[in-house]
Amino acid sequence: MFHFRKIMRSFHYALKGLFLIFKEEQSFRVQVVAAVVVVVIMFVFPTKNWEKVALILVTSWVLVLELINSILERMADILKPRMHLGVEAVKDIMAAAVFIASFTALIIGLIIFIPYVRS
Repeated sequence: MFHFRKIMRSFHYALKGLFLIFKEEQSFRVQVVAAVVVVVIMFVFPTKNWEKVALILVTSWVLVLELINSILERMADILKPRMHLGVEAVKDIMAAAVFIASFTALIIGLIIFIPYVRS
């Protein structure tokens, strides 16, 4: 059965979390600005539908990974409040995952946009 109030409550919690991470995490804010720039450029150039889909997917992937990174960092801080070598390693590994996703998104963006800039 479809319960409108439960759905609205779920959206409320999701938006609450999104605003919280946006307020507290500078890297997430930078990535959101980059995502907005990509979307704007995507509509400035006559990109093909598959290019738009690819750009939206990689941009979303970076943002989702940053959210997961923030979740794991907070969980690690709760479990081991003082810096521990294991906690430090988890944070570094998650930062590496976000870095790889961001770098890959940049490469894909360049592959898609460079031909439009050249012409």
